[in-house]
Amino acid sequence: MKKTYAAYLAAAVVALGSLTAQAAPVDYQIDPTHTEVVVTWDHLGFSKPTAHAGGITGVVRYDAARPSNSSVDLRVPVPQFTSHVAKLDEMFQSAEFFEAAKYPDIQFKSTSVTDQGDGRLQIKGVLRVKGVEKPVVLQARQNKQGVHPMLERPAIGFDATTTLKRSDFGVDAFAPAVSDEVQLRITIEAVADAAR
Repeated sequence: MKKTYAAYLAAAVVALGSLTAQAAPVDYQIDPTHTEVVVTWDHLGFSKPTAHAGGITGVVRYDAARPSNSSVDLRVPVPQFTSHVAKLDEMFQSAEFFEAAKYPDIQFKSTSVTDQGDGRLQIKGVLRVKGVEKPVVLQARQNKQGVHPMLERPAIGFDATTTLKRSDFGVDAFAPAVSDEVQLRITIEAVADAAR
């Protein structure tokens, strides 16, 4: 049965009110169908190819009143990485790169969040790749916080970037001809369980 405009508006007002009146952080479940990691590298100086992974899961805990109380915990399934080049995708899964059979997930868990104003956040955390843990700093920006128009639940979205050396994680095949340094971009859409 189709909801009336008034009913939708009432639900939106209630949910939006709950967002602005939060007394505590809200847990948002990452939507794996609208969240993605994109990795870019330099290939022999000629091009800057990319690979990406979807199917990402985890939780964004966000405190609108005190962003420093926020946190991120996510997992990236290595089998979901694709460059759209079949041979390279096989290599990604092998011991030469990520060794997916032994280490099926890449994990990131924040250790601190700093509010830099204007929706910008600095997120420090630990990245785990192939069993190796290293500190990483993400520069993030909030895209939107509000009521998801389809789910009618509080939702939030961020983009984040960082640069790291793959050799730090034992994923250094073909370096330096294929750059050791890679750029990561993460886009996250996450939805709360219910309006509060």
